[in-house]
Amino acid sequence: MRAQLFFEGPDARRRTSRFWLLLTLAAVIAAAGVAGDSTATVIGAMIVAPLMSPILGIVLAMVLNDRRNLLICLLTVIGGVLAVILIGYLVGLTKVVPVTAANNSQVAGRVSPKLMDLLAALATGAVGSIALLRSDISDTLPGVAIAISLVPPLAVVGMTLESGEPAEAWGALLLFLANVSAILATALVVMAGYGLLKVNTTAKGTARRWRRPGVVIVAALVMIVAVPLATTSVRVTRGAIAEQSVNSVASAWAEDHGWTVVSVTLGADGFDVRMVGPTPVPGTDDLRASLDAAGLGDQQVTVELVPEERITFGSTG
Repeated sequence: MRAQLFFEGPDARRRTSRFWLLLTLAAVIAAAGVAGDSTATVIGAMIVAPLMSPILGIVLAMVLNDRRNLLICLLTVIGGVLAVILIGYLVGLTKVVPVTAANNSQVAGRVSPKLMDLLAALATGAVGSIALLRSDISDTLPGVAIAISLVPPLAVVGMTLESGEPAEAWGALLLFLANVSAILATALVVMAGYGLLKVNTTAKGTARRWRRPGVVIVAALVMIVAVPLATTSVRVTRGAIAEQSVNSVASAWAEDHGWTVVSVTLGADGFDVRMVGPTPVPGTDDLRASLDAAGLGDQQVTVELVPEERITFGSTG
């Protein structure tokens, strides 16, 4: 495990250069994939990215009471995070149209992390830790790299910062922090299960006492990250329920007046409902009353009524 995770030994420089080369290329691939809204390209960046190794190295150094490698792995992760964000920012400068959640599905999928994302990251981190300990299941690591996204959210942070969307950048950074905290927490649990916490403990238990603050910090990080994720989950769930209610009320009103609901979308200022139908355009007082009766009086709903005119061309003979 030391050979896989630590930058030490006679080939330390070679491994260090390999890490930064792969990370730089993965950051470029991820940023290009996000800019081009290409899922396949972003997945390729996930497989290439080596950022999970020093994150697991932090946990291994902690349980082995290896302060030198703990510092090296920690600085490597911090440097890697800053490098990927910078590359994302630079790639964003090449785009004429700002890369935001409004026009890019890769960004939209990474700026509103939910509690379910943390749960998935915990399970994926456990698989990655077990694969590190057991060579007979190490072939699952490419799948782990795809499932637990590290580099793409950081690329999104850089690109949304360049686009002037700090709120979206924070959301992507929160997703990265959730994934990192999940890896750290599950790696600690898995390594404890395999008995690694008993390694290198002195008769007086000094190593065990030194590990305790690290365990507390990791647990606190998971809890701190879980709070905004839970808040987002509640907000998204409430928004989905309200959107369904608005759609139901608007569809019933439209059917009564011979109109059709084209779309119901939730924007920053409330719900936007678009309808089409024949002239004359019906009044909307009864629609407002129906929304109030459905408990949606506190929701801002903007209704766009588009008159539909049909002209039929056919044979005159």
